[in-house]
Amino acid sequence: MGHRALVAYRRPDRLYGLRYSHWGGEDLALAEAITPRTPLADGAIDGALLADSISRERILTDHLDPRVHEALYLVAPDAGYAVDPYRVCWLEWGDGRDGGRGAIVATEPADDRAVRVWFRATKTTLADVIEMGVLSRRAAQTYLEARVHEEWDGRCYTYGDAPADEPAGGYDPPLDRWLGGADGLEGADGERDTDGVGTGENERDEGNRWDGEGNGREDEESGDGA
Repeated sequence: MGHRALVAYRRPDRLYGLRYSHWGGEDLALAEAITPRTPLADGAIDGALLADSISRERILTDHLDPRVHEALYLVAPDAGYAVDPYRVCWLEWGDGRDGGRGAIVATEPADDRAVRVWFRATKTTLADVIEMGVLSRRAAQTYLEARVHEEWDGRCYTYGDAPADEPAGGYDPPLDRWLGGADGLEGADGERDTDGVGTGENERDEGNRWDGEGNGREDEESGDGA
């Protein structure tokens, strides 16, 4: 099955060329394997481009499916192939209707396990809370997103048809359907996923991470540098 990851190489025009790694999401080891001498990590990253001339935001909304991919790497060839790794977290349960809602968490290989264990435990606990009728799925998802942001400075996003006018303050999940009965509780749709990490911003000097400068022009200049 693999542990799928996307690897984005920043081009001179500050857009990105995107490649795929079948095992790159397992433990974030690609962050250390990508170097000027081994830009494709000795074959761990496919040479063929998945997409070219794309902005950082389009990496998330058009390519980084949190149900499929477990990691994202941003690579800066013009900065000695510096790598910023991100763990991908899926912010849904089971066959959630908003299955494309995810988050990326900037981390290092040494800290990655702590992020994965924390997220798995938090999401599993919320699944139990939903099943007991204490919280609706909508409320639980909103809480999960807030915790990912507060605890790990995660960046939430919607893969797929994200509305262009989505408010900067975050995402408001749709209401659960109202279940009949005397208790009047909102119910959880679908079965829980006890993991949810993948199947998942502090810029370097050149602006490669998410809280730094933007990508600049979205034109078709020069190659991706890898």
